[in-house]
Amino acid sequence: MKICCVTGHRDIPESLTEQVRQGLIREVEKAIRDGFTYFISGFAEGTDLLFAEIVLEKQKEHEAVQLEAAIPYRNRYIKLMKAEDTKAMLENCCHVEIVSEKLASNVYMKRNRYMVDRSNRVIAVYDGRETGGTVATIRLAHSKRKELREIPVGLMIQ
Repeated sequence: MKICCVTGHRDIPESLTEQVRQGLIREVEKAIRDGFTYFISGFAEGTDLLFAEIVLEKQKEHEAVQLEAAIPYRNRYIKLMKAEDTKAMLENCCHVEIVSEKLASNVYMKRNRYMVDRSNRVIAVYDGRETGGTVATIRLAHSKRKELREIPVGLMIQ
């Protein structure tokens, strides 16, 4: 089974949201054409939730497509289940992995490592920042020799 996960920024400016959405649609469609059927989202605001929405839409056209939610800690899952839109998305996931029971300084990196370790391909929505979880996850993907598909946004666009 070919597995694909996503990493990207939470704070996507409204003016760039449609550009990011279109880039994610293209990458998810390409992944499906390339034989990927299993997708993992960290269910953070921004990129992760856009990706999850798109994968669940594609699931309607391709019954083999599955979405897993990789949630960093238990209370984040509880919060997501209280919101109607994210609750519906989580209920359509084939699996929900809660990486840690409690919030700690390293839970997001543990969640990202879990996703990268399981994946063959990582889709990254990236604006060129040199610090933060997205660039750390990109570096992790490189170090583990995972296929990386980058969607440049914001700072990187000339």
